[in-house]
Amino acid sequence: MLGGFGQQAVLHIVVNVFFIGITWWALQSFRFDLFVKEPNGPKAKVLLIIVTIAIAQLVSQFFLDYFNSTQMLRFLWE
Repeated sequence: MLGGFGQQAVLHIVVNVFFIGITWWALQSFRFDLFVKEPNGPKAKVLLIIVTIAIAQLVSQFFLDYFNSTQMLRFLWE
């Protein structure tokens, strides 16, 4: 039973890191300099990191919820 929790934890970590990478990559094409005073300053970089983590969290949570829902569908016919 505990092995399932370990596998689920690894899946969550991998999915979160994957979507952080995808979100960071996608945000590189965004014209961030139009919205901040100093686009190369440390505050802008921290803001970009926070926005990346926030968007990646939303996307990965949606993906994991969808995945868990599809896994629970098998109990519908039992």
